[in-house]
Amino acid sequence: MKIAILDDYQDAVRGLDCFRLLDGHEVKVFNNSARGLGQLAIRLAPFDALVLIRERTVLPRALLAKLPNLKLISQTGKVSGHIDVAAATEHGIAIAEGIGSPVAPSELTWALIMAASRKILPYANNLKEGLWQTASINPQLNGLGRSLRGRVLGLWGYGKIGKLVAGYARVFGMRAIVWGSENSRQVAVADGFEAAASREALFEGSDVLSLHLRLADSTRGIVTAEDLARMKPDALFVNTSRAELVAEGALEEALRKGKPGAAALDVFTSEPLAADAPLLKIPTVLATPHLGYVEKDSYEIYFQIAFENVLKFAEGKPDNILNPEALGKR
Repeated sequence: MKIAILDDYQDAVRGLDCFRLLDGHEVKVFNNSARGLGQLAIRLAPFDALVLIRERTVLPRALLAKLPNLKLISQTGKVSGHIDVAAATEHGIAIAEGIGSPVAPSELTWALIMAASRKILPYANNLKEGLWQTASINPQLNGLGRSLRGRVLGLWGYGKIGKLVAGYARVFGMRAIVWGSENSRQVAVADGFEAAASREALFEGSDVLSLHLRLADSTRGIVTAEDLARMKPDALFVNTSRAELVAEGALEEALRKGKPGAAALDVFTSEPLAADAPLLKIPTVLATPHLGYVEKDSYEIYFQIAFENVLKFAEGKPDNILNPEALGKR
């Protein structure tokens, strides 16, 4: 099969142990993204199978219609709204889903919480400039960091990642409170954590608030400007899930108004994020380039399953197919 692996920004996939699974197939790894529909159509037209790295490339109906050779989309992890599944099915393009692990994104979430709380990045950067124990040359931003013990961690969402982050909070002596579905709150209480009394109480009472929700029509823009305005002026807002969970422009405006006082973010509505993005100009924002799942162990898990799904399809034994009705149409 002719296989394309898309958006491998760091040219990391060829170095994975599981890459050898594709020996014998014609494989092209793309290290840069193509955004325009026409450019993408030309790039992808020759291939029988695409291996996607999460949601880095969007495959809408108009693009899928221009890919007559495409038979399989092998997704690392689960499909999350970036593929027009109905259009793929109509065109006879099968979509194979994989699995992931909550460990790396949970660890990154905690790393961001600690780094932002103790102002590690500005202290470290200023030390290289010869400034000792200086978080900022702006006196208003040169305050002390703070420890986590005894403070309140609010979690909106209590799935696999939320559970791990709540466990880290317990080890660090934080009080974790959970908001989400009725089932999520019940499970959290059964695990020895607290359920927030209300959505309003979650935002008002959290010293650190972290989102752990899936993006769907029902959760898009679910965090509003009114929610953020309820946060404490020294609170930290953390998002390692999906940027689209927050209403457009609401976080930037809230940070400028000083409630919450800071944010730690790993996800953005447009990725790769432009260097002149407004969020990067706000000094109280700690931003990382969507690293939640970007580490070797996670890549080995994601890509081994994605490659195995390609091999099974090539052998005429398709597995883990999201849209089995597409099989046999091409």
